[in-house]
Amino acid sequence: MNMYVSNLMSHVTDTDLKNLFSVYGRVTACKIISDSVTGVSRGFAFVEMKDDEAILAMKELEGVNLEGRKLSVAEAKGSRRAF
Repeated sequence: MNMYVSNLMSHVTDTDLKNLFSVYGRVTACKIISDSVTGVSRGFAFVEMKDDEAILAMKELEGVNLEGRKLSVAEAKGSRRAF
């Protein structure tokens, strides 16, 4: 399942997110989306995990404080894989 993770601080890295989500299962892909001109994080990412593990991660991580901001985690709309 592909998840949309938003409300990220600009300094959060792919590795930070992968470590956070790995507590709930194997992360098969993780990508923070950056501005194409500046390279600065746009504040959201996509994380992919097996469906049952993703459901648990979404439940447990929704609203969790990461670096001073509350995460928003939901199933990504549209394509099963957005990156």
